Amino acid sequence: MLRAALPFWRSLSLAPLVALAASYGGWWLAAVPIYGWIVMSVLDRIWGLDEENPDPNGEHDLFWHSLVTWVWLPIQIVLIFGSIYATTLGHLAGWEQWVLMMSLGVVTGTVGINFAHELIHQKNRWELWMCEWLLISTLYGHFKSEHLLVHHRYIGTPRDPVTAKYNEGFYRYFPRVLVQCVRSAWIAEAALLARKGLGPLAPANPFWRYVGGGLAFMGLAYGIAGWVGVGLFLIQAFHAILQLELVNYIEHYGLTRKHLGDGKYEHVKPRHSWNAAHRITNYLLINLQRHSDHHYKPDRRFPLLQTYSEEDAPQLPYGYPLMTLFALVPPVFRRLMNPRVRAWRKRYYPEISDWTPYKHGTNPLPR
Repeated sequence: MLRAALPFWRSLSLAPLVALAASYGGWWLAAVPIYGWIVMSVLDRIWGLDEENPDPNGEHDLFWHSLVTWVWLPIQIVLIFGSIYATTLGHLAGWEQWVLMMSLGVVTGTVGINFAHELIHQKNRWELWMCEWLLISTLYGHFKSEHLLVHHRYIGTPRDPVTAKYNEGFYRYFPRVLVQCVRSAWIAEAALLARKGLGPLAPANPFWRYVGGGLAFMGLAYGIAGWVGVGLFLIQAFHAILQLELVNYIEHYGLTRKHLGDGKYEHVKPRHSWNAAHRITNYLLINLQRHSDHHYKPDRRFPLLQTYSEEDAPQLPYGYPLMTLFALVPPVFRRLMNPRVRAWRKRYYPEISDWTPYKHGTNPLPR
């Protein structure tokens, strides 16, 4: 129903803030970070946690919930190339153009890639098509392959580049995943093609779309504003990717699945992702923070995702906006999260005394 869906439409409220920043520059350039990180976190504090769960097996009309993810692709394309065009009008100084595209990248990463993540798990082709083009507009098309074929399968194991290791700071994590995720996505797609008797360079490999689409978008940026336009497009893409990987970093930091021997691991459970029940930021992020249930039941659309108590899933102390800020200061993040990881180990795996192999990302010896 529309009324139930409306709180989740606040994600779209970031779009006019980008438009105002592109039109007027100046203090409007601070609107996106202030709104996204400070205002949302304050509202989280005021409205608290949302611990109610919808019946995932009941009858639900999710049209208006889904529509918010469907309308974002054209909005994002207009925001990206409209902002690049705005830089040619002469009213923005060079530093304002840079900051504008940084703020835009926050939006295309926080909203665009997040919506793509929701669409990734749907079965119909047109939603998957929208997912791909949202990702390609941030030069991160391979995320679709990596997320479906690698991350969900190998979460919490050494084969998942996205699972941040215990004590691994973000500035070590970020360059590592930039390389390893492309590589793991390519290997996974090549393996799929090989099972069909095709080589890795076959036209069916989606990397052709990922790379070709990215080049087409950069060509459009060049047509609007020359090489400056290409540079501005790249700034947007970099900051979108940065936002995504900050979220990936905090979602599984230090959490590992128990090794059962012979390279086998226990099944994925809610305990293998950090959960956050903060009401307002879950509206903003279409329940992405109910990440424990997403990995447990990845085919659920976002309105039906469940939240958990600490008995079943580890809890983040704050919503994603504040947690990603803390991740940018590794000593602060470790001080906040390492005690929680150690408590998680004692709660769920008291029988494991030596966590060194897990820490270094190797297969522990069977016990």
